Order: sequence, then C-alpha cells, then structure tokens
Amino acid sequence: MPAKIEIRPIKEKDTLGIAAIIQATLIEYDGNKPGTAFYDTSTTNMYKAYQGESEIYFVALLNDEIIGGCGIKKLDKANPEVCELQKMYLLPKSRGFKIGKQLLDRCIDFARKSAYKQCYLETFPHMYKAIELYRANGFYTIDQALGNTGHTACDVWMLKDLKA
Repeated sequence: MPAKIEIRPIKEKDTLGIAAIIQATLIEYDGNKPGTAFYDTSTTNMYKAYQGESEIYFVALLNDEIIGGCGIKKLDKANPEVCELQKMYLLPKSRGFKIGKQLLDRCIDFARKSAYKQCYLETFPHMYKAIELYRANGFYTIDQALGNTGHTACDVWMLKDLKA
C-alpha cells in the first residue's frame, strides 16, 4: 500500500504530539540545550502559539500519524516584512518521502500570500540535510542573526527573498 501523506494546519489535539517530535529531533541532533526550541514555551503550546495574524503551523501526517511539522511567524523585533521559518522537524521514519520539501513549499506559499518579502531561519551546522534542502530552495547563508528569536545556540542563519 502506498504511503498516505497529508499536510494540514495544526489542530489543538496535535500539540503534544508535535512537541514530542520537536524535542525528540532536537535530542537526536544534540540540540536539547538552552538557547534552542527545546526550551521554548511555544514548543509545548504549539497550537496556541500559531493563532495570530499572518502565522501558521503545518503538521505532516504519514498514514494518519503526525510525523513532523513546520511553521511561519513574523520575525520578532525585526522588519515586519520578514517572517521566520520555525520549528521544522521530522521523525526519522518520515525522511525520504520528500515531506520536508512539501512542508517548506506550503510555508513559503503561505509567507508570500501573507505579503512577507523575506523568510529567515536559524539552524545548527550539523543539520546537513536540512541545510541542503534550504539551499536547494533559495535560502542563502547570512553573517548574523536577525530579530530576537532567543535561539542563541543556533549559529547558522539563512534568508530567502520571497519574489513571486
């Protein structure tokens, strides 16, 4: 039977599941330390954290099981035309289905429709596959952090121009 993949906006019932995925992935990549999403209060309140204007969090389901997610939010304390790609994490068993690309495409499409001009993200240098995905989709490395994400442990900063 072929894999059934669904990507949809987060529901309140998804909160604990996606928080567990985020934290498990951060542990896998040695990112369970202060200055990362592991300690964000929004990680354990994902549904509520993405209910504002011009923000969304998508969850990915594989055969009706949540296996990852990714969101868009205005970048705090930065140019209001810049959004942030946030909390893109996938369970190991979901990798290889191009779900990361699908999540990224949905987020970028949402960002463009929300009139953002640029999309920013932060990550770790050892998250090679994620960085490859970002670069292949128009993100480029910049020399310093933007805004105030609180993720002081992340030291790879990337930006994408959102031309139509």
